[in-house]
Amino acid sequence: MLEDSPGNRLYLRLVETALEDSIVTDDEASILRVLSHALGVQPSDTAFCISIAKGDERSPFENDESLLEMPMGSVSTYQSALIAALDDEVITEDEWALLDHLRQLIGIQPDQHGMIEEAIHAMSEVDEQGRKRLERLERFMTVCPFA
Repeated sequence: MLEDSPGNRLYLRLVETALEDSIVTDDEASILRVLSHALGVQPSDTAFCISIAKGDERSPFENDESLLEMPMGSVSTYQSALIAALDDEVITEDEWALLDHLRQLIGIQPDQHGMIEEAIHAMSEVDEQGRKRLERLERFMTVCPFA
């Protein structure tokens, strides 16, 4: 059973967005993987959310419109998703749809998005050890599980 938490509700809504066209691209999957870590969604819960979004399982949430309270670190969660989208320097239409929905759900304003994107671009694409932004983000999230 999927725990009724803000992170799980938000993740389910985003999986539903990614599956609107019945296909989850590699880029969308990368963003969803980063978001599952950032939101504290358990691996078994990510699979259950996919089953719900596909219509194979019934949602355990009675009021899907309410996300309760937003998880702490919503801006950093959005930034993590944007880093994942920008890792290949191109944001596809599917990625934009997912990011836009996330931005709406957590209340990120367009000007805030612009500032976050500028900060990400200011980071070097590859660090001195040759690691890309997404690899560094995943390493950080592994070391700091609260991120």
